[in-house]
Amino acid sequence: MNMLDFGILIPIRYDKHEMVYRALKEGVLRDFEERRWLRRPKCFGLITREDLLRAHSPEYVGRLYSPEVDQEVILTYELVNPDGSYNRWDPARATRPLGDLFERALATVGQTWECGVTALEDHAAGRGLPGFAYSLGGGMHHAMRDTGEGFCLINDVVISLRRLQAEGRAAALWVVDMDAHKGDGTAALTRGDDSIRTLSIHMDRGWPLDAPEYDAKGAYNLSYTPSDIDIGIPEGEDASYVPRLREGILELERLCPKPDMALVVGGVDPYEKDELASTKPLRLTKQMLFERDMMVYNFLQERNIPAAWITAGGYGPHSWEIYANFLSTVMPERLRAGGE
Repeated sequence: MNMLDFGILIPIRYDKHEMVYRALKEGVLRDFEERRWLRRPKCFGLITREDLLRAHSPEYVGRLYSPEVDQEVILTYELVNPDGSYNRWDPARATRPLGDLFERALATVGQTWECGVTALEDHAAGRGLPGFAYSLGGGMHHAMRDTGEGFCLINDVVISLRRLQAEGRAAALWVVDMDAHKGDGTAALTRGDDSIRTLSIHMDRGWPLDAPEYDAKGAYNLSYTPSDIDIGIPEGEDASYVPRLREGILELERLCPKPDMALVVGGVDPYEKDELASTKPLRLTKQMLFERDMMVYNFLQERNIPAAWITAGGYGPHSWEIYANFLSTVMPERLRAGGE
């Protein structure tokens, strides 16, 4: 879906996932039957109000299912400045109502849940490699219990994992969040829940950590809610990113040695070519991001942990290259081993 359909001027390339698909089909996977490596998710109609209530408050969910949804979208996408002027929004260019973004968000949650189901089913099939699935979408990790935040209307990470738990498909779960921005919503929603262990590696300054931890009235800023493991990377220390991430995953393993599945939030907005202004403190090269993804992939493979990957942040015309680079490397081996 093109964000310009809503008059929203955020640099999200609506075709980036199509670019990944095309690169794979015309590249390393051209000799494999498409039905073996591509599953088109059902998405729509999978996620219910009950699913949302496992992560979000009844009051917030009620607003999303009401005419108030437009206002929630405006707040989540930061479309109106305090003085009433528009921010990265031109309603005159919109061809669809803002409320349709809620339907899109529900579909995204469904896609993330399906990715988890696929990874677990692939693992149970015992094809010689741990389960693996990769969803071209997802990563709405900023949404909080009572509000949307940072372009994230609802939190697909937590909703999906808690549905997997409710269905008895998994109990102990990891979240490995590699988006440039701290996975603050996920941390806040899972605080005190030892069944979902969270790691976030992110910029150590800038949004969403650019406001005080407490406001003038003493209210706590939920973005500071700690993940089980937080790794803040200072500007200019990009070379430490992959070694520190590996140390963090080893610590995660000590907290929860044998998870039923890991959900990897594979954001590529740390890329040096990313076009979102708030990601500038991280400037990883294509090679660094490839090393990051392969390190996490191999770590999970070596420990026989099924992994569901979602794409998360990546802005501008080059983000698709990072996803395609990783998938072009891992998919042929999996297909030759008989995986789906």
